[in-house]
Amino acid sequence: MGAPAPSELAARLSAIDERIADAAHAAGRAPEEITRIVVTKFHPAALVRELHALGVSAVGENRQQELTAKATELADLDLQWHFIGQGQTNKAGAIRRSADVVHSVDRDRFADALHRAADGDDVVDVLVQINLTDDPGRGGVAPDAATALAEHVLSLPSLRLRGVMAVAPLDEEPASAFARLRGIADGIRTIEPTATWISAGMTGDFVEAIAAGATHLRIGSAITGPRPDRG
Repeated sequence: MGAPAPSELAARLSAIDERIADAAHAAGRAPEEITRIVVTKFHPAALVRELHALGVSAVGENRQQELTAKATELADLDLQWHFIGQGQTNKAGAIRRSADVVHSVDRDRFADALHRAADGDDVVDVLVQINLTDDPGRGGVAPDAATALAEHVLSLPSLRLRGVMAVAPLDEEPASAFARLRGIADGIRTIEPTATWISAGMTGDFVEAIAAGATHLRIGSAITGPRPDRG
């Protein structure tokens, strides 16, 4: 499937931004305090370049290989790259070299691997990923272990703890899941007051995420259109 025409892309982007603004106002919040991350998984770098021309500055990738390739090809653009996929310790160095923010720190070993990959005194922003399901195989740390992981991240000087990230479970109302996430976020802020980011909400549930205090939304196909075949 081909990339959307620039006019179609602009229309989709505008429509989502209007919905974000409406949801923010309904929650008594300023739309300006919410960062819209466009997830471009499987889409070509050319689409990211078009998005940048439309004012997009925050881009999300799920896979290290795609992150590295696109960030390299688009190094001439002023973009903030968000790694939102599951992180493998053996790819932590490559992730760190390309990502400005890593949303998926879910265990001590991955945090340690990111820290070991530091280049000099550079610091990378990270979020603790929370597993809101009962399935231990899903990405994220268990809620009752989130504070301990946050404390571990705080012990690593090359990582800057920004807050938390989660995906709403499929078998729970998003509002309920995001309320639980907000509670976990509030707990982490008691040990690190500057960790104010909440990365939550995708195409189908970002309105509920905004109502619960989300600061970063991860939105893909509603803006980019259907993902192309991987090939």
